[in-house]
Amino acid sequence: MTLSLIQRSLLEKVAQDNGFDVPGASSDLWLSFSSTQVPLRLWLGAEGEVWLVAFSQLAVAVELLPLTGETSAALPSGAVAARQVADLMQLHRVVRRAYQLSGTLPDELFHEFERVTKDMPQTTEVERLVVQRVGQDLFREGLLRYWEGRCAVTGLSEPELLRASHIKPWAKCETAQERLNVFNGLLLAVHLDAAFDRGFITFDDAGRLVVSSRLSPEDAQRLGLKPGLSLARIDSSHREALAWHRANCFR
Repeated sequence: MTLSLIQRSLLEKVAQDNGFDVPGASSDLWLSFSSTQVPLRLWLGAEGEVWLVAFSQLAVAVELLPLTGETSAALPSGAVAARQVADLMQLHRVVRRAYQLSGTLPDELFHEFERVTKDMPQTTEVERLVVQRVGQDLFREGLLRYWEGRCAVTGLSEPELLRASHIKPWAKCETAQERLNVFNGLLLAVHLDAAFDRGFITFDDAGRLVVSSRLSPEDAQRLGLKPGLSLARIDSSHREALAWHRANCFR
């Protein structure tokens, strides 16, 4: 089956609109795209009424399983996984999410940190603090992308009221990779960040909010800590860090 001119035009627009601005080689079934901003290479295609997407990063494909379906289409050269999507609107959503994930999954922020800071001096305490600030800014940007600019619990979307909250604190992390791993962080509204940082709240392995008995029911209510609150999503990689938080931070 060969892509029609209309299908090719629609797929090119999906790629361009969602950050994949560098077209690559194409075949009868697949168009290839990459990005100047993230490491993921992407392939878009169609079979009949079904839209197809393939990825060069397996971790991205796994994260997108809930938004996609299985396909029997042959993988394009260089891809590690392919999925199908029911309609064009959903394809836009999947490609946008793939872009957000690609630059934030394990070690990607660390590689960007290495690239940005490789020529920065780190002899004095002031210089080391500048480098640390670069890492913290990258971590925040990564969490904003991963959580799609919304608090992981409340959905609040005002950037000035959101904090990049480490699950295992920066000072307790043993490596830069651990400090810059998005799965060691949550994007939280300021009041939740403060409560989480001081151990008044935590989350269980299912992502459900747990409130400390040290916090009075009245204050919990004032903070809006209602039964049923939970993380919008939780990856298996979050659970190790959350177990550490429950054991070492939660009161």
